[in-house]
Amino acid sequence: MTLSKQPLTVKCPHCERPVSWTAEYPFRPFCCERCKLIDLGEWAMEEKVILGEPLPTENDGDENFFFQ
Repeated sequence: MTLSKQPLTVKCPHCERPVSWTAEYPFRPFCCERCKLIDLGEWAMEEKVILGEPLPTENDGDENFFFQ
């Protein structure tokens, strides 16, 4: 079995351009700072979410929830 010396290549999560996982792309997995900031803005505006049950907060009534 021979290992390839080629760096890992992924698609930019925003624009889908190929991105080599090297120091040449300091914003990896994004191709550039612009794509990184657009993605961050989408999360901040809650356009992107991770589906699932919400986590309980301190105000949910059970004072000992985090200490069980």
